[in-house]
Parts: sequence; C-alpha cells; structure tokens
Amino acid sequence: MGSMEPDQKWDVMLVGGGFGGMYLLNKLRNFGFDVHLYESGSTFGGTWFWNCYPGARVDSIVPTYQFSSDETWDQWEWSEAYPKREELEAYFRHVGKLWNLYSNASFNSRVVSAHWDIEEKVWVCEISNEQENTTTIVKSRILLFCAGLSAVPYKPPFEGVDDFKGKIYHTSRWPREGVDLKGKRCGVIGTGATGVQVIQEVGPVASHLTVFQRTPNIALPMDQAPLSKEDNIKLKKDMPETLELSKATWAGFLYSWHDKCAMDDTPEERESFYEKLWERRGFGFWVGNYKDTTVSPEAAEAAYQFWRKKTAPMIKDPYKREKLCPEVAPNPFGTKRISLYRTYYDIFNLPTVDLIDVNENPIHDITENGIRLQDGMEVELDVLIFATGFDTITGGLTHVDIRGTDPSFTLGDKWKKGCQTYLGMCSNGFPNFFWVYGPQSPGPFSIGPTCIEFQGDWLTQLLRDLRYPEVEKKWREMILEAGEKGLFKYAKSWWFGANIPGKQRECYNYMLGMPEYRKKCGEVRRNGYEGFQLK
Repeated sequence: MGSMEPDQKWDVMLVGGGFGGMYLLNKLRNFGFDVHLYESGSTFGGTWFWNCYPGARVDSIVPTYQFSSDETWDQWEWSEAYPKREELEAYFRHVGKLWNLYSNASFNSRVVSAHWDIEEKVWVCEISNEQENTTTIVKSRILLFCAGLSAVPYKPPFEGVDDFKGKIYHTSRWPREGVDLKGKRCGVIGTGATGVQVIQEVGPVASHLTVFQRTPNIALPMDQAPLSKEDNIKLKKDMPETLELSKATWAGFLYSWHDKCAMDDTPEERESFYEKLWERRGFGFWVGNYKDTTVSPEAAEAAYQFWRKKTAPMIKDPYKREKLCPEVAPNPFGTKRISLYRTYYDIFNLPTVDLIDVNENPIHDITENGIRLQDGMEVELDVLIFATGFDTITGGLTHVDIRGTDPSFTLGDKWKKGCQTYLGMCSNGFPNFFWVYGPQSPGPFSIGPTCIEFQGDWLTQLLRDLRYPEVEKKWREMILEAGEKGLFKYAKSWWFGANIPGKQRECYNYMLGMPEYRKKCGEVRRNGYEGFQLK
C-alpha cells in the first residue's frame, strides 16, 4: 500500500466520532495540527449513533457524562438525570456545531486497513464508503483510534440463523427508523446492560416476550428524574466543583469507595450503611460501597445478600425469582459491570413474559419459526433480538487490519496470546499509533468522558513516537497483577474477555482507578516520556 498515491494526507488521522474523536479533533486542531476524523456512521455520536434500540439511555448520571469545556455545558440543558439516546444524539449535534467539527470529518467512512510505511514513516489507510461504493487511500503521520469499547457487535454463531423467517436484530445495529414490536412474539437473548434496557421496553408492548438468560443481572435501581430549568441552573453553578471531584474519585463518579472494610462494622452498622447507599440509588451501592467489596468474599457476599433481600420481593413467581435473584450469587458482587434498571424486575411479573435459563436448557439452533432448545422445545417467535454485547475493549482495534513495522502480522495477531500496551494508549511495533478509552486503560472502570479527556490531553503533547518493548512488558505485568487481586477474576465478564469464545482470558483494564492512572502518566511525562523514543 505504501506506493499508492493518497487521496488525502494529514498530520493526524482520527478514527471514531464519539466523545474521544470529537474531543481530540477540537483539541488537536486548536493546537495547529492538520487533523481529520473518519466515522463509519452518518454523523457524530459514536456508540450513541449505533445503539438506537428501544430504551437505550446512558447509565452515568449527568452532569458527569458530558464534555468538561465551559462552552459545551454552559449552552446546554439536560431534560433527565439519565438521558435517552435521542437526547445524547442532540447533544453531540450541539457540540459538533459549537466546535465547528463537521468540516473536518468524513462520515460513512469505515477504516478497512492501516499499514505503516517504514520508508515514508506514515500510516497508509484504506477507507471504504459503502454508501457511495468508493475506496479512499489516506496517509497520516499519526494514527489515533477513538473507537471506544463497543465498536464490534458480538452475535453467537447459532445454527440455522439464516433459516428464521421472522426478523432478527442486534441491539447495536437497530434500524434507525425504529421497529414496531406491538403485538409481536419477541425473544431476547442476553440480559446484560443492553438486555435490561430493551426488555423493559419490549415487555409491555409485545404479545409475548421470552427472555433467554445465561447469567442473572445483579442490577441496581436507577435514580431517574426529570430536570427542570432550576435544576440545570444549579448543575451549571456547581460544575467547577463537580469536575474537580470527578477527577479525584476512583471511577470519575461523584462518590468513591467507603474508607472502611465491610467486616469492620457490626451487622447493624453494615445494614444501616447499605440502606443509606440504597436510598441514593444509581451506582452508589457499587462504587460507593465498602472498599473491600470486590476484594473480600465476605464483603461481596454481604452486599449481594442485601441486594437480594431488596430485589427478590419484587418478583412474584418463585421460579423466576430464583433465576433472577438466586440464593447463591452468580458472581462476586460488583465484579461484573453493574446495570441500572427502572422496571426490569417488574416486567417478569407480566403473564406474557417467560424466562428460560439457557444453562439448564441451552439453545440448540434457530429454526424457521423461532428457537429450538436442547430438550426439543421450540419457542415460536416473530422477532428475535440479540442483546449479546460486543467484542469489548480490544475489538475496535483488532477487527481492523492494522500492521506496524513488521507487515507479516496485525495488531490482532500480536494480542492473540495476551494484550500488550504501554499506559493503555499504544503498543510496541506500531509507531505513531495511539488510542483512547481502550485496552489496559481505566476506561471501563470510569465515566467515559473523564478518561477520554485525560488521555486526549496527554496525547496531544506527543508527536512521532516509537516505543520501547521493556516498558510494555512491565505495564502488562502490572495490569495482570492488579487483575489477580480481589474477586474480579472469578466473574465471567467482558472485562476479562470471557464473553467471546476463544479470546484470551485476562485482565484487559487498568483497575487501580483514575487518580493512580493520572499519577502514573504524569510520572512518565515528567521523566521525559519515559518508555518512548522520540525522533
């Protein structure tokens, strides 16, 4: 590809038009870089462009889930504490116009490959526009991926999918014009965060809904509320303090782990503390809990049993109750991504909603009329919805043909036996190639914009960098060592790649929190970008 004449050539090429791409496009352009952004969707929004399934909304409360620049929040008002996807899309349009980003972005543009030209020292990228049936060759001195954690949908390879005569949808590729599910027999495979949201919406309108569950979701109540003009005025007034607090906490929320261990308190004190957390709703009962909740089996069990005591009475049917809130925790509490619900457990009280445990009775295949289970039972459906998640964390990078100084292997090839990065932003052998909110960063354990803006600020000060492999090895060892501590390793979660068959199972994230991550990146910079070779 290196000999091909490019259609465009940039200082920096950005891939992805969500929070990361928009933030870096604005920042790098302001610093004088000749920068351009490529997005596979038809406008800005990233994951909020693609995930337009019924009930899609953010589970991070405003005002933390937004850009921190004064002009972006000073001229915007939120209508809800947890905005719907439609409002988030409107927010991205607002910021895109405010920062005048559209003139430096190409939409419907999917990056097919990116190969490093050793002689010219540039990235040569092939970009496909499937709407116009065109291919563009772009060269860039620096390649920066902002694909996020959920760029590549995962659909289990069930036999017979093509035989189904009804409609099949994956939640992350839902038709933007919407789907009328009223009066339809619907099936939902998956009960993660997306499954919870879509089930809440489909249950009341479908003539019948069958939910296929592998792992119960230990979901917490969402403290949803409308926001008035007065609420927005107060949010803006408190914004400087809010932003500073967000930078100081483990995950970027406005609260952090309690400074005590669970067993330091008496059972009565622990119960009182849990009650206060529960009344706050939201993620407080997770990352505002005792500091050893995800480390100590006793602490995790205490938290789970309190959750079960609060949740189980909501479910009337004994069978469904035990499947949704089992006596034995499916995973140590808090070691899989917590979801927030509004009516999720109530939905299962509807006589038109069934629950099937696929551990007891696995899906055998897809038939013309629905889903056949291992025992021969066939569930007839008009619509089949896959809420089966993504090849998270690494997928946005490994599903692109990215080749560095050794053209014989891709970045995905390098990571087959384990993810290797430095600072969770780059990988040896792939010069001038970076990413934000990706593997071995604090991304999944933080509010997206908080991590993205910090990494974006850090990366704008780098130009052409080549990596030393020794520091990458040390960074990987630190990531894996942190992952071995506590209870996270016992959960079959996408944080550890357990949701994708054949994927290397290991810790893919920086788990020590945003404050420690800021500290480490600061040390690297103060030491003259220790671990980088600047040329």
